[in-house]
Amino acid sequence: MDSLIYLNNFINFERKNMGHSKPTQVSKTYLETAPLPNHGKTYTVVSHKEVMDHTKKLLDQHNLKITKSVFRSNLNANVAQGIYHINTNSSDSELGMMFAWTNSYDKSTRFQCGIGAYVFVCNNGMIKGDMANYGRKHTGTANADIALTIARQLGQAKHSYAQLIQDKDEMKNVSLSTKEQAEFAGRLFIDEKLIDSQQLSIVKSEMSDPSYNYGVDPDTAWMFYNHVTHAFKVNHPRTWMEKQSKFHEFMVAELLSNSQLKNRDQVKEPEEDIDIPQEIELDESTFDQAANIFDL
Repeated sequence: MDSLIYLNNFINFERKNMGHSKPTQVSKTYLETAPLPNHGKTYTVVSHKEVMDHTKKLLDQHNLKITKSVFRSNLNANVAQGIYHINTNSSDSELGMMFAWTNSYDKSTRFQCGIGAYVFVCNNGMIKGDMANYGRKHTGTANADIALTIARQLGQAKHSYAQLIQDKDEMKNVSLSTKEQAEFAGRLFIDEKLIDSQQLSIVKSEMSDPSYNYGVDPDTAWMFYNHVTHAFKVNHPRTWMEKQSKFHEFMVAELLSNSQLKNRDQVKEPEEDIDIPQEIELDESTFDQAANIFDL
């Protein structure tokens, strides 16, 4: 039955995207029913379903309520991404909390996940530089390690979210002229290789005629930040998280003053206890591996 469901989903997907190899939004069922590959004993396949189940259970355990979930994948679901909008009852009127993950069956990328933020008016993403570092290669006890990875990120959710709000507020107060924005876009394309030619054109178009009203002076770092993250929406799930996080750290390093960077390190939110799903059995060797991964 699962194979029939997947085949039907695959056919509908192919009809919808005839002639296109780019990833697109898919249903949760499409990812759950995607067939698992067999890579032998050296590569542990962690199913998208297991990732989604771990995510839902751990979000519930941390009292983080999902208000919206979006899933993207390529045609055969070898690479998939989940993005969750989370209700925080925050007083901030511009940013909501986000949790995202990337998983693959084709060995093209390691599992990645982390807390970020999204802009209410446009759904642009905002990811701290340490987000993509919480990755795990698909070897050994990958399934249990992935649960640990998700749990550890959620344990820092409040702190990470508060940090992103502070970064946003600071960038709104940093002046960045049209000429400077153009120079930065060129650096992101040529030097940093964080955007391609298509995205460079998108950024240029957004600078001339923004798709959204961000409620801020156009000659600010925050305006430019949104031009770029808007262009990131066309990124493949394989690279979306990494490029988002690298871009964020680029902006922080280039535009926030030393005093701002100092204040940035002083953002404090209590970390929550890390809970592991009870059905996952973690032996001592697994915890030793996790300690090495997270430098505990």
